[in-house]
Amino acid sequence: MSYENSVPETKGPGPDLTSCDREPITRHERIQDFAFLIALANDWSVVRVSENIEDFLKVKPEVLLGARLDPFISAVAVHDIRNRLSILGTTGGERLFGIKLVQGMPRVDLAIHFQDDLLIIEGELSKKAEKMEAASMVRAMAARLTKARSTARFHSDAARQVLAITGFDRVMIYEFDSEGHGAVTAEAIRGGMESFLGLRYPASDIPSQARALYLRNPFRIIADVGSPPVQLLPPVDAVTKSLDLSMAISRSVSPVHIEYLKNMGVGASLSISIVVEEKLWGLIACHSRDPRLPSFIMRTSAELFGSMYSMMLESRLRRGAGEDEQKARSLADRLIVMIAGDETLLENAGWLQDMTRDMIDCDGVGIYRAEHVHLHGSTPPEEQVIALAHHLNAASPSRVYTTDNLASVHAPCAQTSHLAAGMLAIPISRVPRDYIMLFRRERLTEIKWGGDPTKMMEQSEDGLRLTPRKSFAAFSELVRGRAAPFSGREERIGEAIRQALIEVILRFANDATEERRRSTERQELLIAELNHRVRNILALIRSLVTKTSQASTDVSSYVESLGGRVQALARAHDRVTKQSWGPTGLAGLFEDEIAAHDATSRRLTLHGPEVQLHPQAISTMALVVHELVTNSCKHGALSAGGRVDVAVRAVDGEGVYIEWRETGGPAVVAPTRRGFGSVIVERTIPFDLQGTAEVRFLMPGVEADFFIPDHHVFVSGKGAPFGTAIRPRSASTDEIPSEQPLSAMNVLLLEDNMLIALEAEDMLRELGAADVSVASTIDEASRYVADERFHFAMLDINVGRGTSFDLAKKLEAAAIPFIFATGYGDQFAFKAGATQQIVIQKPYEREHLARAIHQALQKVNS
Repeated sequence: MSYENSVPETKGPGPDLTSCDREPITRHERIQDFAFLIALANDWSVVRVSENIEDFLKVKPEVLLGARLDPFISAVAVHDIRNRLSILGTTGGERLFGIKLVQGMPRVDLAIHFQDDLLIIEGELSKKAEKMEAASMVRAMAARLTKARSTARFHSDAARQVLAITGFDRVMIYEFDSEGHGAVTAEAIRGGMESFLGLRYPASDIPSQARALYLRNPFRIIADVGSPPVQLLPPVDAVTKSLDLSMAISRSVSPVHIEYLKNMGVGASLSISIVVEEKLWGLIACHSRDPRLPSFIMRTSAELFGSMYSMMLESRLRRGAGEDEQKARSLADRLIVMIAGDETLLENAGWLQDMTRDMIDCDGVGIYRAEHVHLHGSTPPEEQVIALAHHLNAASPSRVYTTDNLASVHAPCAQTSHLAAGMLAIPISRVPRDYIMLFRRERLTEIKWGGDPTKMMEQSEDGLRLTPRKSFAAFSELVRGRAAPFSGREERIGEAIRQALIEVILRFANDATEERRRSTERQELLIAELNHRVRNILALIRSLVTKTSQASTDVSSYVESLGGRVQALARAHDRVTKQSWGPTGLAGLFEDEIAAHDATSRRLTLHGPEVQLHPQAISTMALVVHELVTNSCKHGALSAGGRVDVAVRAVDGEGVYIEWRETGGPAVVAPTRRGFGSVIVERTIPFDLQGTAEVRFLMPGVEADFFIPDHHVFVSGKGAPFGTAIRPRSASTDEIPSEQPLSAMNVLLLEDNMLIALEAEDMLRELGAADVSVASTIDEASRYVADERFHFAMLDINVGRGTSFDLAKKLEAAAIPFIFATGYGDQFAFKAGATQQIVIQKPYEREHLARAIHQALQKVNS
């Protein structure tokens, strides 16, 4: 429907703006022409029937009316329908698929439900069954939604999945705001369809009785907006009462709504209600350019998915509300502790704004306490704040009060809306009430309506009425004098602050002095500990700067040596902080250093138990390992194809012994002088850790032995190797030089399983694809190839009853790189004569897919 409460001025009597809300949309006495309808009394006599019944039962409606239905349909059909009637009272509606009603006529799908004391039977021709089971498909679709990390992705994935299973051209997630206006918050569309994402629609587009109907009957299909409706017989008169079609699947459509859809260029539509906490949260709205009637089985799956989607959304919203409540309690606790220690903070509006900024966005804060006003930021003048407080006291609100239009509360605020147009007021005392007021400036909002919300009027037989919008181009409306509304989440946070300040502050006030003393002691302790750690690290760095400069012969060597040592400390610090200042693995220090030197053919191997170093030993060992690895890479075994073996041995009650052995390198010549690096290796462990260190410069290679006392180490996995080989980063052919090998490429994806296609599409986009065209059949993929230019393709081998080999030959002839995908394992045999191709196995892993893409691109470019 398309109606609006504001209309242009006209001469004479205006239109009845409530007429749309009174339209009998459930009693049009017509159905859509894809189905038939029969209404039965308790004795199975036919009370009402659609005029097209002869097309389905081979019997004229006038013959059927007043007669019992069972003689006209098969005994099997009667048996099946009666069986379902036994459970109809609990389910509300039942579906039967592939029923043979009449011999010699096609099978039909039936929907049955009770309407008052009548049994309503609707039927339509059965379509070729899809190769799927509704419950399994919905479970798989719901499982995919659980992986969505954000609410926006949750909605977007839902739209994409409904688009995939229903075959419609546009699927929108349509959300209602507190005033009933709707906004398209997520969308999935096929090529050539206009995007409605971000557009808003006035609340009057869906009148009140339509919203109530969406709650009663959550599924609606309009198969062909251009098809003529089918009348119900006999016509309504003094004897024949109108039939309530609220729960009917085939219920006809209001002529105004038909015109509304035509104006949008829609040939068929499908909608699924999104119900959260028994309220209409929004709709899943589907549009098709052409008439479209998915099979009854597919529509049943979509309806079931809508129910699952509503429940999952409700769970997400509740979880979000729970998280907000925890954050609000945390904020309230902080306020309580700080205000209990310093009551004057209740008069510090700037401090209060800083405290609440991360939880409730506002431009200014006003505090009205004991007839005094304290302001900070963008607020109304003091006299207006006092007037607002008096107004709130007169209204006697006992909870948080919000408005996005202050002028509606206090008229003079209209003149200062540029300073404050919205307010969240928190009562912080009993009688008389004091308030904390959070203000928001006027926000000039450009609202993109789906068409001009001011409708045209026309004269009809029923008088002056509003007609559907003639254009759906985005219409911009500038809203003045209003602020961004405060959300329900922000109201809950405000309520938590209110409860905390009113109920708990007095109890904490008596302990304020003691709390201040304890707080001061904790602060002094933290400052002392921080000073100790900062002084230690500064002293260590100063020593490195001084000693490195004394041992260096030129500026470049000084910079290189000092930089390497500082980087070694930084890497060690990173590991400590990642472990929250807990024990850190010794092996990690070797891994970091080997990776930092990035040598292609060097190798360092470690053997022994897993050793964890306590934080106070990390910096010391990081410098020692840095000097050992650096010297070996520059002058020792790792500089000339040799190797280093590090053996670790733990002795209970003593500590850890570390043996460093270099072999296969150049002949070693003992240095004639000891540099600063040698001092670090030989003296830091004995001095800092009270251990031992010995270095021997033997001709086959350098040897070093270290001992770390047990109070600096923690040994886990005793006797198990904690590393077989530490390899540096290399340029091996297995590595992928780019994390996004498909950067800026258009990709064709051929996959006939919807969920696998969605997963693959996500991975391809993560690997850089600019656009992914998904085809579910070989014919569709062939059309894509003929119409568009692709840079890469990913082809499922088995699609439907055929294979994609012929399509691959076309791609090969066009020099378009591609890979195959299969779920049949490595044993799959290609057709005779097929060249060696790159095949990735299902289920996909991102790294494997990236490597296959890289190989395919190299193959074409080589």
